[in-house]
Amino acid sequence: MLKWFLPVLFFNVLLSNAQEELTGTQLLEKAITYHDPNGNWKSFKGKMAIIMTTLDGDTRRTLLELDLPSSYYKSTVRKGNHTVEYIIDRGECKLLLNNNAVIADRYRDSLQITCERAKKMKDYYTYLYGLPMKLKDPGTILDPKVGKKSFKGKEYLVLKVKYDEKVGSDTWYFYFDPTNYKMEVYQFYHDESKNDGEYILLSEEISVNDIKIPKVRAWYYNKDDKYLGTDDLVKANAFK
Repeated sequence: MLKWFLPVLFFNVLLSNAQEELTGTQLLEKAITYHDPNGNWKSFKGKMAIIMTTLDGDTRRTLLELDLPSSYYKSTVRKGNHTVEYIIDRGECKLLLNNNAVIADRYRDSLQITCERAKKMKDYYTYLYGLPMKLKDPGTILDPKVGKKSFKGKEYLVLKVKYDEKVGSDTWYFYFDPTNYKMEVYQFYHDESKNDGEYILLSEEISVNDIKIPKVRAWYYNKDDKYLGTDDLVKANAFK
C-alpha cells in the first residue's frame, strides 16, 4: 500500500509545483488559448453593440464596427437627440453629427466630437475587448512571476502588467480562473500606493468567430468599492 501511495503522492506534488511555477508568459498563453484558441482576434472583422449604464441610471448605446486588418474603426453613439459617428480609417479621422460632416463648434465641445476623442475611444474599445490577446502588443511588460490572490471570495492566478513609458503609465492586474485560465477580473492603478484606479468584474461570454469575449463588465473604484457603471455587450457578430 505504501509503495503505491508514495509514487502517487510524488506525482501530485510535481503537478502542483508545475502549476505554481507558471511564468507570466505561460499564463498569458494559456489564457489566450481559452479566449482565442485559433488566433482570430488579430484578423477580427465585425460589429459589436454595447449598452453602457451609469450609476445614475443613464444609458448610452454604442455600435462598433471593427476591421483590424484594414485598420478601420467606427463607433456610432447615441447622445440625447443626436447621433455621433467617429471613424478612423487607416489613420484618417472622420466625424459626423446626425450624418453631417459640418459640425458647429458648440456641438463639438458639448458632445466631445473630436479626432482626439475618436482615437481615445478606438484605443479603449480595441484594448478592453481584445483582452487578453492585447497583452502581446509591443510595449507590454509582463511580470515573470505569477501571483495568487483571493478576490471576492475566489482564488485566482494573477498576472501583473506594466507598459513602456511611451505606451502607458498605469499598473494592471489580470485575474484568471486557475482551472481553465478564463479571465474574470482586471484591475488598474494610476498610483498603486494611493489605492486609486478601478477594478472590473467580468461575467457571461459572447462567442464570435471562435473568440470568447466577456459580455458584461461592471466597474468599481478600488478605494471604496463604489459602483461606477456597467458595459453590456448585447450583440456581436463577424462580417461575412
